[in-house]
Formats: sequence, C-alpha cells, structure tokens
Amino acid sequence: MTSTVSDHLQLDSWIGETARAIRQFDWSNTPLGAIDDWPQHLRSVVQVMLRNALPMAVLWGEEGTLLYNDAYAKFSGARYPRILGMSIVEAWPEAAEFNRNVVDAGLRGESLSYHDISFELAREGESAEVWLDLHYSPVASNEGLPVGTLAIVVETTGRVLLERNRASAEAAFREASERLQLALNSGAVRGTFVWEIRANRVKGDERFARTFAFTDDEVDTGFPIERALAVVHPADRERVSALISRTVRDGTPYRAEYRVGSEDEGWTWIAASGRCEYDADGQPRRFPGVIVDIHDRKIAEERLKELTRGLEDKVSEAVAARVAVEAQLRQSLKMEALGAMTGGVAHDFNNTLQAISGNLQLLQYLPPDDSRVPARVQAALEAVQRGAKLASQLLSFARRQPQSPVVINPRRLFDELRELLQHAVGSGVSIATLLPDHPWNFCVDRNQLENALLNLAINARDAIRGDGKFTVACSNETLDAVACEGKDLRPGEYVRLTASDTGSGMTPEVLERAFEPFFTTKPDGHGTGLGLSMVFGFVKQSGGHIAVSSTIGVGTTVEILFPRSGDHESAPAETPTMTALTGNATVLVVDDDPAVLASTVAILEAMHFAVLKASNDAAALSVLESGLGVDLILTDVVMPGRVKCADLAEWAFAQARPVPVIYASGYTRDILSRDGVLRPNVTLLNKPYRAEMLAREISTALQRAAQGFIADMYVHKTCAFCASI
Repeated sequence: MTSTVSDHLQLDSWIGETARAIRQFDWSNTPLGAIDDWPQHLRSVVQVMLRNALPMAVLWGEEGTLLYNDAYAKFSGARYPRILGMSIVEAWPEAAEFNRNVVDAGLRGESLSYHDISFELAREGESAEVWLDLHYSPVASNEGLPVGTLAIVVETTGRVLLERNRASAEAAFREASERLQLALNSGAVRGTFVWEIRANRVKGDERFARTFAFTDDEVDTGFPIERALAVVHPADRERVSALISRTVRDGTPYRAEYRVGSEDEGWTWIAASGRCEYDADGQPRRFPGVIVDIHDRKIAEERLKELTRGLEDKVSEAVAARVAVEAQLRQSLKMEALGAMTGGVAHDFNNTLQAISGNLQLLQYLPPDDSRVPARVQAALEAVQRGAKLASQLLSFARRQPQSPVVINPRRLFDELRELLQHAVGSGVSIATLLPDHPWNFCVDRNQLENALLNLAINARDAIRGDGKFTVACSNETLDAVACEGKDLRPGEYVRLTASDTGSGMTPEVLERAFEPFFTTKPDGHGTGLGLSMVFGFVKQSGGHIAVSSTIGVGTTVEILFPRSGDHESAPAETPTMTALTGNATVLVVDDDPAVLASTVAILEAMHFAVLKASNDAAALSVLESGLGVDLILTDVVMPGRVKCADLAEWAFAQARPVPVIYASGYTRDILSRDGVLRPNVTLLNKPYRAEMLAREISTALQRAAQGFIADMYVHKTCAFCASI
C-alpha cells in the first residue's frame, strides 16, 4: 500500500508541459507498457529528467524508447510532440547509426561524451548543420542491470559559429595589418601634405586631394587648416585638433587615426603621421605629414570587437545557466536523500504518535486523582517533543537557502546528526562516531555539510546491502608543506572528517571515476551519479580537500579536510523553565484550528488569565476595535481571509500604549519571511510549544511592554528572527 501511494504522488509531482504529455500518452502500445506498471527506477530517472533545466531525454530498453523534458522538446522543434514514445532511431533518422550505438552502449553499462560534435539535422523542413555537446549515462534497474540511457543535450551551434567568425575576423585583421605594413614600406599611401603654419595654408599632392575631396587647384594654392578639419568626422574632430596642437606645442610626433568624408559619400578611415618643424628662434614653421588608408583594418577591428562582445555575452549566459542548473541539481539531490529517509522517518513518527495516543487513551480510564496521571501526561509531552525535533530536522534539511558558513563544533554536529544518519542508512546498519577529547571548530555551510554527510551515508547503505557498519570520525590535523602537496591546501591546522563503511568497495576503475558527474554504480537504480560530485564541489568551495580510498570486499573511506576556525561556536539555547505569572492580564487568542484554539485557551485559563478568542484575524480585529481591553495578542501566522496577522500587529503597534503580539507558527519560512522583519512589539513562538515556553514568552512580553522596553525588544527579537530565516 505504501508503494502505491508513493508512486501515485510521484506521478502527480511531475510538472510541466512535457510531464503532462507523458502522463496522458498511451504507453500500453510501447515497449514500456502502461504507465501505472512502470518500475520505480524508471519513474525516478524520469522525475530527475523532468526537473532539470538542461535538455534531457531517457532512451529506454533495446528500442531506445524516447521520453524527454521541456527543454529537449524545445530543442526538437517541429518534431515535438510527435516523437514522444518513438524509438530514438526513428525519431532522428538522419542520426540513426549514431543513436543505435548510443542505445547499445548504454545497455552495456558504458558512458559516452561528445563535445562540439557536428550533425546534419532537419529543421523547419531544411537540412541544417548543428553542433552539440552530448553526454550519455547508463540507467540501472533495481538489480543493478543497465536498462536504459540518460541523455543530456547542449546545443553549441551559436558558440561554434561565433568562434569560427572570430577566427575569420582575426585572420582578416592580420591580413589588413600586413597590407598596411606593405603599403607603408612600399610608399603606397593616400597622400602627403604640408601645413605652412604662419600662413595657415595646407597644401598636398593629388592623392591627398582625392582623399579629402579637394580640387587640384585648391591643394596647389593651399587652404586654411580649418577646411581640412571640416572634412573630418564630427566624432573625431576635437581629438584630431588636440593632437595637432600638442605636436605644435611640444614637438611630439603626430599620429592620429580618424575618418574623413561625408554622410552622403561615406566615411573612410585613415592614419595621419607627421611632425612639426621650427625656425631658429624655436617658433613653429611648417608641419609636413603623410596619410595612409587603414579602412579595411579598422572595419576588421570593429567586427572583431563585436564578435568578442557577442562571445563574452554567450559565455556569461552559459555560466549563469550552469550556476542555476547546479543549484537545481543540489536541491534535487537533497530531495533524493530525503526520500531515502522517508521509511525511517515514518517509522519514528508512527512510534511517536503511538506513544501520544497510548498515553491519552490510558488517561481516559484513570480517575483524575490517580497517581499515574502525571507520569502519563509527562510521557505524552515527551513524545510530542520527539516529534517536534524530527520535524525540525526535516525542515532544516529540506530548506532551499543560500550558502551561509557558520562555525561548527564537531561533537555537537555528530550528536545532532546521528539520528538523521540512522534514518538514512536503515536499522540494519550500525553507526559509530569517533572524536578526540577536544575537537577543533571549523567554518562551512551547515546545511550543505549535512547534505554531504547524508549522501555519504546513503552511498554506504547501498554499498553494504544489508547488515554492516558506518563510521563517522573526526580528528585534529596539522599539515606541513609535504602533507599539503597535491591537495591544493596551505600548511596549517585542519579538521579531518572521515566517513567509512564495511560495504562491497570499489574497483580501481570505478574509484577513478568516483567524482565524475552522472557516473553511478548503485544497484537500486535510484542514483543520479551526482552525489559525490556535489560533495566534491561543496568541499572545494569551502577551501577544503576530499579524497576517496576503497578496497573490494573491505569497504570505502571518504576523507574531508576543512581549515580550522579559531572562532567560538554559539552557545546552545537553554531549556526554558516555568515562569511565575500574576494572572491579571487579558489575552486575545487567534487560531483557525478549533483544537489548537480550544487547548490554548484552556492552558491560559488554567494559568489564571482572562481569555478572549477568535477563529480568524478578521474576527480578532473586530474584537480589538470593539473597545474590549486586551493586554496581549497570541495569533497563528497562516490563516484564511483578507485580514492577516500583520494587520493585527499594525493595529497593536498603533495604540497609544502598544499591545505586545506573539506570532505562533509551525514553519518559520511561511509568509513572515517575505519581509524578514518583525514589528518592535512582536515575538515569534514556534509550534509545538510547551506551556512553560508559552508562559515565559507571555510574561516577558508583558514585562517589556510595562517597562517601555519596546526598542530593546526590536533589537533582540528582530535580529533573532531574521537569523532564523
């Protein structure tokens, strides 16, 4: 029954246009058979494919039956959706021989990769040459046998053509430069000129006249330099004038590249060179020079710049896409690990619920004054705390959040993660932890570190295949230059984390490819081949080093080194104790869950508070606006209706004497995190909470309100809340 529900949920989780097409397609006439009969390993690889932003396809069985995601559908063009469910050989007949080899290689358990491979593909009714990066990885069944191939397609046509055009432009640029040098060396110039500075007359030869569109008579008799500058392109004119003035003033050689001509006739690039001659008194007398045609070279330069900018944009887009895909893959891998723990988590949750249910049922049969009642109540409360702890661990692990390094104490890490690791490896695998008396702290992203250790635990579980042992160890290491050689590390102090198992081990050939993306040997068919590659990337980004050793029949050991941190770990929160209350305050309780509302009201009344209640925020606002005196508002965060809890906080803060507000939430990443800031009179209380915690928060909020410490509450509570999200 559990498997059927899980499969159904998995199908419902397939989102996107292609996912809908797969669900609606009649697979009964294909080698895959009806979709409800698909094996779990096929569903798992299809789900990974559908969630990916890159064009991906699954080629299943000996026929290579084709399934693909939205990005692949877009790549296939007019073939979509016709080719869904077809053999890959029939879907792309122009590449039939190539695809036949891919299918056969995948069924032999071989991986293939091709870079910038050229194909002639039919597109929009015409044959076109395209270039592709292709990566193929075998997909294994539950028994470890290859049953299909996972294909990743990245079209590189744009980049290849840009690189080819850039090479052509560079060749043209070199050719133009060579022609320029030949022209200069052979005297093939566009004219010579001389500027008689005192008379302000520019004269030149007939080639100069043609270049500047003057008549032969004009260049023979001469004309003011202002007329020559008038022929220069407006965008270049000021710069050319400044260079001429500098040469006349300082005697520096004159060298300028600019355009001459007109809007109607077009502009031509020339290079002008010259020098200024002075008389015996040091006064400027004449300015001879030569002009050379550089039009072809400048056009080639501009074309090269445009192509370079285009290539840089393509590279930037590719890098951004890769970053986005890596983030998606990390989250997909995390969800895969979460799925692997589902069985153990369900077992523990059911045990917790049974403990609560059993104690509550027993209370029904016991008289109120029975001596066993307090013990049964305490046992039920402890079971609730165990369930809350498990929920908190799952939420922390599943959360999508940016990298945020924190200082970690290995002993506390192992203590808090041990239960989650046990869920990952299953009851048949025992877990051992080894630590020194005083382990050093280190600084990494806690969420990604947990994800890495969980994936190592899942790998160990799959390698053990039954009963065995998984050991997580920590040691303090001081590495010298020799020990750091080949590790991309600097000599210094490091924390070594070691994860070892008593599994089947890896052959030297498999060990060599252990960190290769999409490479997997997992026998259950659920592996994506991304686990160790993601762990490798996380360790390197954190400034550490990772190494794997393995022996067939003995097991595998993964060693990770992180730099030691000299900072102190934050002290753990203290367990709250019951707070004495005066019992003379009025509390408005707001919650849309009748059971939660009734229990909360009963608890507060037992604490001798006067209690008002409302089943939604709109009803609560009506109570507040009616004029009834309220000293504190306790409200759930997420409730239906147009009036929100934030509106209650705004009302409370706007009063002459601000009314303190306590938000009660079962999930700190709900609508509160959109703003990331609480009002100064607002406190956050996480569900499920004990009566002692509720009493403490109410007492603190009332005392601060009474003493006017709103500013102090804003500094501490807001920062604490922002850090928690």
